[in-house]
Amino acid sequence: MGLPNVSGDFSSEMDVDAFRRLFPLRFYERHLVESIRPDARPLGRARDTTLALGAVTSTDGSALAKIGLTTMLAAIKMEVMTPSIETPDEGCIAIDFHMPPICSPLVRPGRPAEAEPVVSKQLCDTILSSGMINMKELSLISGKAAWMAYLDIYCLDADGALFDAALLSAVAAFSHLQIPVVSMNDDGRVVIISEEHQEGKDPVNKEKRKLTLSSIPFSLTSILHKKYILADPTAEEESIMDTLVTVVLDSSGRLVSLYKPGGTVLAYTSAIQDCIALTRQRVKELRNILDEAVSGMEVD
Repeated sequence: MGLPNVSGDFSSEMDVDAFRRLFPLRFYERHLVESIRPDARPLGRARDTTLALGAVTSTDGSALAKIGLTTMLAAIKMEVMTPSIETPDEGCIAIDFHMPPICSPLVRPGRPAEAEPVVSKQLCDTILSSGMINMKELSLISGKAAWMAYLDIYCLDADGALFDAALLSAVAAFSHLQIPVVSMNDDGRVVIISEEHQEGKDPVNKEKRKLTLSSIPFSLTSILHKKYILADPTAEEESIMDTLVTVVLDSSGRLVSLYKPGGTVLAYTSAIQDCIALTRQRVKELRNILDEAVSGMEVD
């Protein structure tokens, strides 16, 4: 593919990689004119996506999600807590998103990444507002004991669309989650008991069980640049074209949230509608990928 003309017309004598580094926006715009991206994807296509459930055996639920090179590891640990007075029949969920220095050269040791609290808040708002989890299912004894689910998501490779991959890993981890068996000890406290120590105990819940998930949320982040919409951007694309729109739909197609953190391009109604249409297609893909991963675990 030829290089675009620039002032001085020295692009024809320049190496493609050098031109990409020196004039990244012009390099991309040359591809966009032909409705293709440098990685050969059409503008509306997401990267290859994979899911692996049960990636961390020491947790109660875990999943490894990959969208292109972006990689997220989600792990859930369950603990018994005393429910609040306001919600005596409900449990709680705590979500933390982590970006260790290994995930990107932009993340410095000893300094938390700027995206950490933003993605954590987005994940918490999305999971709670979607109604995916009925908090009453996390109750053990009304007013006395309930489950606290600690969800930690670790970004192992940050190559764009971090929220999409983090949400997918979180949903997959909850799909894999098995709630432990608990019993009442001599002090009247509810404690978790291991499988080898269940004999002679009077369990509060008879066996491990899964949560009933409904209205599962999936997301797609897109870039708006002039008249173009690029689905599932890479980190390079995000650094060059700064207007992002993230649409979250649940498995039934209901709009859960729409997030646009600034940017130089105005999000007109037609552009938002196009982003939602792309997300609907993506939800079907992600739903199938999740179902296949869950079915694979059941067979194993």
